[in-house]
Amino acid sequence: MPGLAGIITKMPRGRAEAELSRMLSTLRHEASYSIGKWVDEDCGVYVGWSARAGAFDQGMPLRNERGDMVLAFAGEEYPDPELRAQLKQRGHDFDPEGPSYLVHTAEEFAEFPKNLNGRFHGILIDTKASGGMLFNDRYGMQRLYIHEAPEGLYFAAEAKAILAVLPELRRIDERSLGEFVSCSCVLENRTLFQGIEALPPGSAWRFQRGEVQSKSKYFLPSEWEDQGPLDPQEYYEQVRQVFSRNLPRYFDGPQRVAMSVTGGLDTRMILAWAKNQSEPLPSYTFGGPYRECGDVKIGREVAQACGMPHQVIPVGTEFLTQFARYAERAVFLSDGCVGVNRAADLYVNEVAAKIAPVRMTGNYGSEILRHLRAFKPVDPMPGVFLPEMLSQIERAKQTYSGLFDGHAVSFTAFRQAPWYQYSLLSLEQTQLAVRSPFLDNDLVRTAFRKKNSGVVKSDLFEESDECTRLIADGSPDLHRIPTDRGLGGDGNWTAALQRAWLEFTFKAEYAYDYGMPQWLARTDHALSAFQLERLFLGRHKFCHYRVWYRDQLAAYVRAVLLDDRSLSRPYVNGKALELMVKRHIKGDRNYTTEITKLLTLELIHRVFVEHD
Repeated sequence: MPGLAGIITKMPRGRAEAELSRMLSTLRHEASYSIGKWVDEDCGVYVGWSARAGAFDQGMPLRNERGDMVLAFAGEEYPDPELRAQLKQRGHDFDPEGPSYLVHTAEEFAEFPKNLNGRFHGILIDTKASGGMLFNDRYGMQRLYIHEAPEGLYFAAEAKAILAVLPELRRIDERSLGEFVSCSCVLENRTLFQGIEALPPGSAWRFQRGEVQSKSKYFLPSEWEDQGPLDPQEYYEQVRQVFSRNLPRYFDGPQRVAMSVTGGLDTRMILAWAKNQSEPLPSYTFGGPYRECGDVKIGREVAQACGMPHQVIPVGTEFLTQFARYAERAVFLSDGCVGVNRAADLYVNEVAAKIAPVRMTGNYGSEILRHLRAFKPVDPMPGVFLPEMLSQIERAKQTYSGLFDGHAVSFTAFRQAPWYQYSLLSLEQTQLAVRSPFLDNDLVRTAFRKKNSGVVKSDLFEESDECTRLIADGSPDLHRIPTDRGLGGDGNWTAALQRAWLEFTFKAEYAYDYGMPQWLARTDHALSAFQLERLFLGRHKFCHYRVWYRDQLAAYVRAVLLDDRSLSRPYVNGKALELMVKRHIKGDRNYTTEITKLLTLELIHRVFVEHD
């Protein structure tokens, strides 16, 4: 993912610059990325950056008029328009569409970076004081990896940049591995690699002359948790006011924006209030190989209602024939944060980047406004992992159970988002800029004021009133189109029947896809001549890895998982793994989740531990 890399150190300049150059070489994943660096030997700062061509954060570093304050910034910021007006009034001159106002914000306002709104990390250097500050956004969603060494503090947008200069860190942390197997992510700002952590959300680490002086936080969730609750009507009115007022910020800028449309509520809320666009937004939906899924059908209808051109980006034969490359690249680009099943997301975002360099999504909407829990621990199939790994998996479950103290929005915004949902974002943002208005500071702050909101929800249909009301108030036409799960619509007598049918097909597709229980796998195999799975697959999802691992990707699964290296990993029962692969490919068992995890772990070893 584009971002910063650098060292805060007292080491000799020649060595520091050589290490910085090696770190930067790992961050240029596309020919269109621009690379730059800035050095201040007195401050002990060696920083570089990569950025996509034309992106908000291209053109670093930023300097104030006197040249004594320097800012390297990565990510995007969505300011209140009054901020730029205030800076103009104070005599500052800057590009109205670029990020140059940020260094003046740091110069003029003591609360910097607390007054920023977006996903970002950066380093601010005060040359007069021979020091500065390393910081990130309050959610930790523009991740910055760090390693504290005797020589200084290493930091980078990607862990692989640190591994490039510190090969002794190419060791997988056992606790993190157990969390990844159980929760599909690493918890509590740890990473897969021993000695490398993620900078905690809302950090402002101060340094001087090459040494870190303090590790403070400019923001704590308690600031928003301590607000008083609002009654339901007043709460909704505040949500609507904040959402409608701040949404235009996310469409600003010189780069073209396209809308990633789904059949759900979250993108619909955006479109209901995305008014006064100078020209119709291009839009697209991701589709699968078997039939038009609900996202495609409803996305096309939504786009037509909004007057937007729409196209489908399909995942089919072209992707599957290149799966090996996309799987390894997805693991590599995300520092092992995503599973190989996200290879399809890399593929579709490559295509989407050709339509527009900015992708507007509804990500995080259900999590913030409806407190939807997106992940939980999952027990692996018995017999595959050895006892040492099972003890770490059990430890992961205990860690997870302790994450729910406090407000529900604190879990979704400050734990779930930076630990679990960051993984896909890190992959997508290697190809294009991903925007969502649902992590807007004002909106998240308001979400804390909902009554009886102390429990994280796992049911899609709970706590959806504000979302459907937002759509109805913003666009009655969009509200009349039911979602892929049957929410909204005209509310006539057929709505309940339609919702029941959609829920049945949703659960049936789950049962015929990666969630197929073993008894059904045996039955389905016995009746394979009837191809019952074709009745359900593709109605809601565009990826179908149970069938793909069994059929089109069988040779790849065998080649990777039945290799001697894979079978001899210290946490795997090789005989059980071999049997699992053979039975899944035969079709009378379903081990989709286990195959995904084990393929991912194997690629992590091969890409980051064994390969330079």
